[in-house]
Amino acid sequence: MSGGTSSAPGAQDAGSPPAASRPPGDPAGLGIDPDQLPDGLVVADEQGRVICFNAAAERISAVRADDALGQPLEKVLPLEDLEGRRWWQLTDPYGGLAIRAGQPERNLLLPGGREVLVCARYVRTRPTGPVRRLVVTLRDTEARRRTERSHAELIATVAHELRSPLTSVKGFTATLLAKWERFTDDQKRLMLETVDADADRVTRLIAELLDISRIDSGRLEVRRQPVDIGAAVSRHIQAYVAAGQPADRFLLRVQQPLPDLWADPDKIDQVLSNLLENAVRHGEGTVTIDVTATASPREGEDTGTSVTVSDEGSGIPEESMNRVFTRFWRGSKRGGTGLGLYIVKGIVEAHGGTITVGRAPGAGAEFRFTLPVSAPAYLA
Repeated sequence: MSGGTSSAPGAQDAGSPPAASRPPGDPAGLGIDPDQLPDGLVVADEQGRVICFNAAAERISAVRADDALGQPLEKVLPLEDLEGRRWWQLTDPYGGLAIRAGQPERNLLLPGGREVLVCARYVRTRPTGPVRRLVVTLRDTEARRRTERSHAELIATVAHELRSPLTSVKGFTATLLAKWERFTDDQKRLMLETVDADADRVTRLIAELLDISRIDSGRLEVRRQPVDIGAAVSRHIQAYVAAGQPADRFLLRVQQPLPDLWADPDKIDQVLSNLLENAVRHGEGTVTIDVTATASPREGEDTGTSVTVSDEGSGIPEESMNRVFTRFWRGSKRGGTGLGLYIVKGIVEAHGGTITVGRAPGAGAEFRFTLPVSAPAYLA
C-alpha cells in the first residue's frame, strides 16, 4: 500500500476537531468514543497507518488494539477476497482512482479463513484530492448467517408442509376424475372430505406465513374493539366439546369484575386457539384457563387483563423454555409447523402486551399473556 501526500507538520486535518476538543478515547477525532460503536471501526491516516482500532474491531479480528496502532493497515488486516486475492492490492485506496469514495460492503476473509463483512470509506480534503483518512468498518457475519439459516429453515418447512397435503389433493382428485363411476357415493364423500381438510391445512399454513411476514416487518395491524375475553374462551371450549372432547377436561375461571378490554377480536381468537390447541394436543389432564384483572404491562395504565392456560402434562423441559416462542419450536412430535407460538408472541406484543411460559402447579405447561386495556382516549 503506497502512502499519499502528507500534510505540513502540525497542520490540522480538515473536518477534524482540534485535539483539545476531542473526547477521551477519540484518537481519530471522530467526535465520539469508538469503543461505544457496535461495529468494528479501523481508521488509517494518510500514510496508511492505523490511528484508531476500537473494541469491536479487536473482538472481530482477534488483534489487540495496542498491536494495531501505528502499524500499516494492510499488515493489521491482511484481508483477502473469497478467491484468495489480497484486497488492499486490488482496491489500492491511496494510489487508485482519485474520484473513488470508498468500497461497498462485501465478504472478505481474515487469516485463518474467518469471514467478515468489510466496508471502506475514503476521506479526502477536496474532491479528487489525496486520501487523508481511510475508514474501515468490520461486521461479524454470524448474525447474517443466522438470518440466512432461519430463512432456509422457513423455506424447507414450508416446502415440506405444503407437499404432503398437495400430494393428497392431487392424488384424490386425479383418481376421482379418472374413475368417478367406479366409486360409491360414500367413497366419493370420504375422498372429497380428505381433499377439503388438506385444502384447509394449506390455507392455514399460508395464513401463518402472512402473519410471520407482517410480524417481522412490523406491519401487523391491530383493529381494536371491545372484547369479552371470558366469552371468547367459552366459545373455544364449546367448540372442543362439540368436536368430541369431554366437557370436564376444561376448567374456566373468570375473575369479576374485569376491566373493559379493547383489542383485535380476530387476533385474540387466534392467540386463544393456539394456546388451547397446544394444551389439548400436547398436554394431559384438565386444561385450566384463568382470566383475571392484573397490572397493565403498559406504562401509564393501571389495569390490564391476564389469561393463563395450564395443563397437567409433563410440561416443557427447563432447557427449552427460552426457545418456546422461536420459529419451528415443537414441544412434541404430534404435528404442527412450529410457527404458532411465534405468531402468538407477535400478536400479543403488537397489542402492547407480554407473554410468558412456565411450569403449572400441576407440573404441566403454563402460558400466561397480559394485555393492556387500551381504551380509546374519549373513554378515559
